[in-house]
Amino acid sequence: MRIFALFAAVAVTGTLVLSCGFYSFSGSLAPHLKTVAIPLFDNRTAEFNIAEDMTDAVIAAFNRDNSLKLAERGNADLLIEGNIVQIDDRAGAFDQSETVEDMKVYVTVQLKCTDQSRREVMWQERLTHFGAYDPAQGPEGRREGMMEAIDKLSQDVLNKTVANW
Repeated sequence: MRIFALFAAVAVTGTLVLSCGFYSFSGSLAPHLKTVAIPLFDNRTAEFNIAEDMTDAVIAAFNRDNSLKLAERGNADLLIEGNIVQIDDRAGAFDQSETVEDMKVYVTVQLKCTDQSRREVMWQERLTHFGAYDPAQGPEGRREGMMEAIDKLSQDVLNKTVANW
């Protein structure tokens, strides 16, 4: 009986180890999708340099993931286009004297991912993420909060594209 229990434990442990191993979204991509183009995002806000920061973050996310290679717009299988449509600062927390302790900067983008080889939109969505910052840190703190929001958005763009769900 002990031998049976030992074999059962080994079988269950082996199954758990195998099922909890490395997972990649790249297997979800259609086989014809090998390249992606990410042109400069359009900035519809008054925020300086945010289009460059957002575009660079999305490109960096795809480079790290490495499931799609970057290509020029005319040669790419996929095209990801984005518009930065809103940036909004809101108080996040107050202390006992009702002084703002932290702020949140919300960045909203309108995105579209097109399969250029089949000429169809794979997904289209409006996404918003925030980053927190200490208002006492001034513009540098706000910039760090904005970059946190941009990093979250770039990860969402990558996941929506390569996971295709």
